[in-house]
Amino acid sequence: MAEVDLAALRKNVDVLQATVGPGVGVLAVVKADAYGHGALACARALERKVWGFAVSLVEEGVELRRGGIEAPIVVLGSFYGYSHRDVIAFRLTPVVSDEGDVEKFARAADEMSAGRVGLHLKVDTGMSRLGVRLERLDAMLQRIVATTAVELTGLCSHLASADADDAAPSEAQLATFAEAQARVRAAGLSPALTHVANSAATVRFGDARFDLVRPGLALYGYNASPSAAYTGLLPAMSLKSRIVALRDLAAGDHVSYGGMWKSDRAARIATVPIGYADGYTRRMTGKACALVGGRRCVVAGAITMDMCMVDVTDVAEAKLGDEVVLLGAQGGERIDADELAGWAGTISWEIFCGISKRVPRVYVGERW
Repeated sequence: MAEVDLAALRKNVDVLQATVGPGVGVLAVVKADAYGHGALACARALERKVWGFAVSLVEEGVELRRGGIEAPIVVLGSFYGYSHRDVIAFRLTPVVSDEGDVEKFARAADEMSAGRVGLHLKVDTGMSRLGVRLERLDAMLQRIVATTAVELTGLCSHLASADADDAAPSEAQLATFAEAQARVRAAGLSPALTHVANSAATVRFGDARFDLVRPGLALYGYNASPSAAYTGLLPAMSLKSRIVALRDLAAGDHVSYGGMWKSDRAARIATVPIGYADGYTRRMTGKACALVGGRRCVVAGAITMDMCMVDVTDVAEAKLGDEVVLLGAQGGERIDADELAGWAGTISWEIFCGISKRVPRVYVGERW
């Protein structure tokens, strides 16, 4: 199971809010099912503490609305397909990057008698992923000004290297964004909300905070890098399972597919029902450890689709049903997502997002 501590989430919001001060709102990023933590449960726990929520897809915003979330929901993904009417119907705030979407939202608003639709405009300041580049910005602004059914209520961008040691790329992006702001003002527009900072930029670049900040990873208790570290974040998720089988091996016996692991002594091996179909990736084979009885134990052999095997030879008291911690703390030991990411050759974001839907989410710390 994946155990999510909602009290830790709320504590992390307190850390973020203290970082930016009372004049800046927190736009909590809960895309990708809240980085695998469960978007609706996390949003319900945080709704009274944050300005609003950011998602990537219209469907993610609709899920929150249908779950009873009333706070503002900003759709960052900038791709709407045939969902312009859904955005309006579910009171979502779209981030736009394309002139065609301005017209489509205006048409949908007229057809639905919805009044003016508030849009946030994304400027590509150097990420080269989404957003209007400076050479096309004036034309986009003219389209917005000429379209009476829409209103520019927000301006935003995204920093590509806020967690890197070198601050220069982020400073260059912020300078480009300042030029974009000047052009917006020159067009006679004055959006009420400006937001640029992700988790790393929120703690590192005071001039990137503006009206809202968009923390993602920090919300869930992790730093993006040593260069952008907070003090006091609490990891919100633990990944746990239990021993379902035990077997005694002789020296020289092999474990799992391909016989990749061979015991160099008489050994006791525990079978644990979690594998790469659950997000405990096979890429960690030969590197991973798990916690049993408060001690680090080697994951023996290839991680399989549904199970992995753990060498519990040195945990004499290990028995069927004992808890195994794959991510989190047990006794005085801890395995964090950064360590899992190191074993897997990836980043902690992917570790969280990869924990599959078949792993039950159990929530603790729900009470205020």
